[in-house]
Amino acid sequence: MNTLTESALTALRLIAALDPTLIDIVKLSLAVSACACLLACSGGLVLGAWLGVARFAGRGAVLTVLNTMLALPSVVVGLVVYLLLSRSGPLGFLGWLFSFKAMVVAQAILVLPVVTALTRQVVEDAERSHGEQLRSLGAGTVMRSLLLVWDERFALLTILIAAFGRAVSEVGAVMVVGGNIEGYTRVMTTAIALETSKGDLPLALALGIILLVVVLVLNTLISLLRRWRERRDAGIASWLRMPDLTT
Repeated sequence: MNTLTESALTALRLIAALDPTLIDIVKLSLAVSACACLLACSGGLVLGAWLGVARFAGRGAVLTVLNTMLALPSVVVGLVVYLLLSRSGPLGFLGWLFSFKAMVVAQAILVLPVVTALTRQVVEDAERSHGEQLRSLGAGTVMRSLLLVWDERFALLTILIAAFGRAVSEVGAVMVVGGNIEGYTRVMTTAIALETSKGDLPLALALGIILLVVVLVLNTLISLLRRWRERRDAGIASWLRMPDLTT
């Protein structure tokens, strides 16, 4: 039996036995990503919706910066947050470095441009279709943003799921600001990197399997939501085309 097979079997046994170390790492990873997404989405949805309908001088430059931030390396985000939270940094008095809070902040900063940019695109596309009608009814920028967000709520939900997937699979930023401390700041991605370097392949492989399952579940949810929305839209369109038999 080769090393890969032995490691895979041991990894499956760890998962089946609900190994405490494995479960603690998974729970912490999911908690960090959930908090980061909640923080990023609370601001990203609002900002993205506003950018989707607002027109102002310099909007093109703002969108260029926003789209550039989509490709921002996670280690760069980690470095910036590290400098801000270090003892000599402007936020060093908080004492958040190498803590749960620091990892949440780093992931939130990383996910924020994704949520904002995708929300802006969804709302802007909806604005092209319905904006003129809403303006004729007297709806201002804020009201149009709210109405379009509600109308596109299922598309925006897929964005939130995608944002969580981006956060939970991130490694660079949380490694820099979290320190990968066992029992405190060790999440799935950082644990995989560490255990692989230590040669503990079964634990790294078990965490990798769980991470892949999480990402698979998230992508499945996105696909199901898209199919449900397509069927709903097709049903509405079919209903609107039905002849009025009462006349």
